[in-house]
Amino acid sequence: MYQQLAWQVTLILVSALALVFVFVALRARQHADYEPIQHRGYRIRTRFFWALVLLGTPTLLYSMTDLPYAAMRDRGAAAQVVEVVGHQWYWTLSGNTVRAGQPVEFRITSADVNHGFAVYDPDMRIVAQTQAMPEYVNKVRYTFTRPGTYKIMCLEYCGVAHQNMMAEIQVQES
Repeated sequence: MYQQLAWQVTLILVSALALVFVFVALRARQHADYEPIQHRGYRIRTRFFWALVLLGTPTLLYSMTDLPYAAMRDRGAAAQVVEVVGHQWYWTLSGNTVRAGQPVEFRITSADVNHGFAVYDPDMRIVAQTQAMPEYVNKVRYTFTRPGTYKIMCLEYCGVAHQNMMAEIQVQES
């Protein structure tokens, strides 16, 4: 039923488009003075540009006030280090227990292909992510604020068993 409805709607829309095309083709033969319309269009475009500048500049400045982001602020603090290697189709971690409230530095690489390293909190929201690439180590620093079981999953399709590429990290109270 939906397939037939989709075909009918498509046929109606294509017919309407064809009528518009024919109308434009017939009107294109008539010569008209487009200069006033062109000037009005330029005026509208200029106003739109300045409106964007006036709205965009404060928005940009406001969004930059939070820089450097929280991950950058933790750089000076001593970090718990977790070495992570992505394989088809599992993660190996040098440790799977960390303490909340203390920065964790994940050093991530891959043994085979590119992987997307992502840490999910117990509510399954991404809290940190980066790429895991062969022969390169990416570093991600994150401070867990609450204890729990966090999942590490791959965000980049890496082969037939990609969906099984999971690990867990336990965050304990400090």
